[in-house]
Amino acid sequence: MRTFGCQMNVYDSERMTEALAAEGYVETSNAAEADLAILNTCHIREKAAEKVYSDLGRLRDIKIAREKSGKETFIAVAGCVAQAEGGEIVRRAPAVDLVVGPQSYHRLPELLARLRGGENALVETAFPDEDKFAALPERLPAKSPTAFLTVQEGCDKFCTFCVVPYTRGMEYSRPVSALVEEARRLVDRGVKELTLLGQNVNGYHGDSAEGGAASLAGLIRELAAIDGLARIRYMTSHPRDMTDDLIAAHRDEEKLMPFLHLPFQSGADRVLAAMNRKHTAADYRALIARIRAARPDIALSTDIIVGFPGETDADFEATLALVSEIGFAHAFSFKYSPRPGTPAATMDAQVPEDVKRERLERLQQVIETGYARFNGALVGRTIPVLFEKTGRRDGQLVGRSPYWQLVHADAPASMIGQIVDVAIDSAKANSLSGVTAMPI
Repeated sequence: MRTFGCQMNVYDSERMTEALAAEGYVETSNAAEADLAILNTCHIREKAAEKVYSDLGRLRDIKIAREKSGKETFIAVAGCVAQAEGGEIVRRAPAVDLVVGPQSYHRLPELLARLRGGENALVETAFPDEDKFAALPERLPAKSPTAFLTVQEGCDKFCTFCVVPYTRGMEYSRPVSALVEEARRLVDRGVKELTLLGQNVNGYHGDSAEGGAASLAGLIRELAAIDGLARIRYMTSHPRDMTDDLIAAHRDEEKLMPFLHLPFQSGADRVLAAMNRKHTAADYRALIARIRAARPDIALSTDIIVGFPGETDADFEATLALVSEIGFAHAFSFKYSPRPGTPAATMDAQVPEDVKRERLERLQQVIETGYARFNGALVGRTIPVLFEKTGRRDGQLVGRSPYWQLVHADAPASMIGQIVDVAIDSAKANSLSGVTAMPI
């Protein structure tokens, strides 16, 4: 299993692995050993999609070599590239046996049975009526004290640069009861921190036990009541759906971590309008002020696109100004990449690649200054860290701060899965280091 792209794809890969485990499959990291190879793909940027075809070429060679020794090998492409390109994948890469979209991966066992029965080049990219989550098996024992939990899929916003409405479909929110049940099973298996996932997660509106639809804040309250669950996070959010009750949850709910990923994409109103974002830079500034009033120490993260069609030098300077003003603890920045089928792909005034590259470099310098400022402010403080795994050095563990930074500290492996106070003594560009106290 190779996973590209977002955290939701990581979750989907875990669920596919669990569905296949029930069929007797065991995961391997060595593609040459695999009877089944699955690429779970991302279609957000062109480079991510092209990596898939590069990998498929390598898997084709492995498949041929295995066939010569009498071993059957199936190659499957799942995820958003599968949904967007469908049968074109088989045309470009005839070694592929199965193309399955993100709404149909619960049918993997059935589709593999059809392949073993002699069918070939299966393409399953419909949006089925049944709830795929209800069709999946129970979660396997946790590999980490942290886990993803998909609570919402799809998006109705139709940003002009984005393929999500076409690859993931319209917004769908899972019922509160199903999510609480899955969360309890994860906690029973050792999970201490859950990250709630959705393409537009703060637009969550799942059925509640009381009737009607619960908001994301309501879901968070239900999950926070689970004994043994220590931390809750969520991503990715849209500014238009940052509701009053969700802002209040950041103030009132102890288990909700002080970290918020809230993409603004551009600091120029003209570009935001062309993106169909339906918010302005002033709207975003005002929203951040409200959030910080509720939770002054919150760490903010965002997504930014440079070089959107028609972006002028003045538009880009407005983006730089907004980044400097807000002061993000983390940010993902990208050059605009046309995605087939999206309105922006055919817009006039496409920005030259060299201009996009230069703007991205300048933006990342400003972003890194913000990282250094936020991380540096934590030096000398003691913060609770959830240790997740061993580090690169013997005797070193790696965990996450409440603010989502990686934290390195010397500690015994027995502390994995524990929340431990760490006195921060140094800060790097993307991580912190410190000295542990006793577990809390």
